Amino acid sequence: MYDTTKNLVWFEELGREDVPQVGGKNASLGEMVRLLGDKGIAVPPGFATTSDAYRRYIGHNNLQAFIADSLDDLARERITLQEAGKLIRAEIRAGRWPEEIEADILSAYRGLGDRVGISNPAVAVRSSATAEDLPDASFAGQQETFLNVRGEEELLRACRYCFASLFTDRAISYRTIKGFDHLAVALSIGVQLMVRADKGGSGVMFSLDTESGFDKVVLINAAWGLGENVVQGAVDPDEYQVYKPFLGRPGITPIMHKALGAKEIKMIYGGATGAKTRNVACSRKEQAQFVLSDEEILELSRMACTIEDHYGQPMDMEWARDGETGKLYIVQARPETVQSRVGGEVLRSYSMKNAGEKLLEGLSVGLSVAAGEVCLIESAADIGRFVDGAILVTSITDPDWVPIMKRASAIITDHGGRTSHAAIVSRELGLPAIVGTGEATHVLHDGQMVTVNCAEGDRGMVYAGKAEIEVQETQLGEMAETRTKVMLNLANPGAAMRWWRLPADGVGLARMEFVISNEIKVHPLALTRYDQLKSDEDKAAIDALTLGYEDRKDFFVERLAMGLSCIAAPWYPHPCIVRMSDFKTNEYAALLGGAQFEPGEENPMIGFRGASRYYSEDYKDGFALECLALKRLREEMGFDNVLVMIPFCRSPEEADKVLAVMAEHGLVRGENGLEVYVMCEIPSNVIVAEEFAKRFDGFSIGSNDLTQLTLGIDRDSAGLAYLFRERDPAVLWMIETVIAKANAAGAKIGLCGQAPSNDPGFARLLVAAGIGSISVTPDSFVAVKANVTEAEAG
Repeated sequence: MYDTTKNLVWFEELGREDVPQVGGKNASLGEMVRLLGDKGIAVPPGFATTSDAYRRYIGHNNLQAFIADSLDDLARERITLQEAGKLIRAEIRAGRWPEEIEADILSAYRGLGDRVGISNPAVAVRSSATAEDLPDASFAGQQETFLNVRGEEELLRACRYCFASLFTDRAISYRTIKGFDHLAVALSIGVQLMVRADKGGSGVMFSLDTESGFDKVVLINAAWGLGENVVQGAVDPDEYQVYKPFLGRPGITPIMHKALGAKEIKMIYGGATGAKTRNVACSRKEQAQFVLSDEEILELSRMACTIEDHYGQPMDMEWARDGETGKLYIVQARPETVQSRVGGEVLRSYSMKNAGEKLLEGLSVGLSVAAGEVCLIESAADIGRFVDGAILVTSITDPDWVPIMKRASAIITDHGGRTSHAAIVSRELGLPAIVGTGEATHVLHDGQMVTVNCAEGDRGMVYAGKAEIEVQETQLGEMAETRTKVMLNLANPGAAMRWWRLPADGVGLARMEFVISNEIKVHPLALTRYDQLKSDEDKAAIDALTLGYEDRKDFFVERLAMGLSCIAAPWYPHPCIVRMSDFKTNEYAALLGGAQFEPGEENPMIGFRGASRYYSEDYKDGFALECLALKRLREEMGFDNVLVMIPFCRSPEEADKVLAVMAEHGLVRGENGLEVYVMCEIPSNVIVAEEFAKRFDGFSIGSNDLTQLTLGIDRDSAGLAYLFRERDPAVLWMIETVIAKANAAGAKIGLCGQAPSNDPGFARLLVAAGIGSISVTPDSFVAVKANVTEAEAG
């Protein structure tokens, strides 16, 4: 702890206990410089002015009474927020420095130059409020930052402007909302050596998933140039997710998600323009490239874990990469203040009915749904016309918009990522938001009724009209351990993490085809046989999707592996059973480039699907990509809890062929703990179950297809729906028989069909028959678990 009469102090003398004197931002920088440097955390050097220096400056210029009177006039509505802020800021900016404070700042600035061997070094001048980053409030973005400040006069000017930014409109409004005494909050200035990120890249990262609160991932956003564009939401950044528990494993690359952002602009030094910084267009090459290499993604993730471990809580960090040296720096770190305060006792899920046409989509923020009229505002000058309860639509937001954001029911922006200002504020306010749509201000118009749906995964959707919104609350509480495992059926990687708090025994069915149709969108043979494609339009679309991949097949393998990792991660090390692709031929044909490679069938439901495709010359090289993706997922990414399931396998001989093809591509049953299951959905799977049990580690009953093929009813037939019953005696006989045969053979047996999700009481029948596991949709998990508990009790 330093002498509190000082006007400034170097970062290495500070610690987290010094928040009252230098604010949360500067205290945190000092903590990292002092204690984490030998643990691989690089922080650019610098110093901080103290809260005492701020108060001396205000006192030296006799501003206390003026500030108090102006705020009193605001409280009594004699002047507007904008008028009050403008008056106060102008007086602070026009103030004169006390001689000793000015001397101390200039002496430290020269000393910083001596440390790095540069006269008049470029510095970042950042504000750090003394009430910053409390557990129930984040002041991030409320005050100003000035970049590329060079020279003594410019530094002193930037410092005065920093002091004045304690009274920006958004800061005054925010303190009022949170109940802080305006005059009790002081401001410290951080003066930090600039990292040449203008020649490199920068961004933001969190040590948890910002939407679900899942605490085993690091989320990173990245853009070219200085980081202000990412924070402000002026650019659509790259996004990466990394699974933290595997970061220490040698040879493992646990990058779960990589999304290429548009990155249309970058902020660089101002140069001859006279401005300190300016935005320029990114080149096409830069837009087509990821900002970070895999090695850099992992290095930053390890830094995030080190910082989180040190602070003992989830963290929100800003980073920068020096374009001249390639070195990665942490330039800010503060506690995460939204998800870390969310209780885990209640899960709230949203659904909607009768939605209109889908109008646009973007990145989803918040896990809820809202409907309302659009209020389109493109300039902060027009925020006075915002209507309470409307859906705010704009290009980007900045902290000046907070007063109206808190009055909105949802927010939609053209630009920004999950760590942009709009996303952070929406999260804190508990609002659904869709950011980075690219065209919201062009597609939507004032007064238009829309529904904003952020409850279906990482992509948020905007629909025309007012949909019916349903809210379901799931009370988790204490759940008893059961002999019968209760697992989850999942398909959407973007929605999987929202359910991480469910105490499931793993994933009993991960549907690969959802990842292919939504994340990849291309028929695998259109990649393996690209030269055979006849459609130039398909080729152009595939080229756009696979941009940045030297080998188009790698696109399929990487995207499939990453998509499935998002389903496997939340319940690791519990098993995640991935069913190989189970499209019908008409569904395969709907994929990009797929029509050329698929036969026309009268009844695809019982046609060329499942196992019969995997060893066929007509699809074998497509199946090879599926195998390579799973091999990568298990061996290179570390998710060895992933197991394989083969659908629609008609005979033991067919099973032998499929297992042989899998082995050719490195998926050998029994090696590295790999288990292979078979779907039990055809009567033959029950009739000769003993033979299937010799070839597979277990069965998973698909009650939909088994009912369809046992009763001879098309499960999609509306006219025969009244006959389609999983409780039909014939179907129950099939289920009970295969359970008995599997148990006798020592094979695992579970059910992943829809029956217990639609009818939780069906679980009682399965428990009585001796089932080993039941896999259900997340929204029915609690009810099924309760039925299993009661059934086992007697």
